[in-house]
Amino acid sequence: MTKEITTTEWELIRSIRNYRNAYPNGERMMKLEIMDLLDELISLEYNEEEDKDSPWEEK
Repeated sequence: MTKEITTTEWELIRSIRNYRNAYPNGERMMKLEIMDLLDELISLEYNEEEDKDSPWEEK
């Protein structure tokens, strides 16, 4: 079973990977960005249909 990664999920992964590189100057902004993306993904209103342009989506 495979699951396609949405653009928002990809952005969250990218942000988490870049978090350490942002220390100390951009750490606070990266943390806020990660928290915002996570909030968006776990919210009940999140609709995967809006996020179909995933870089991992098979064409």
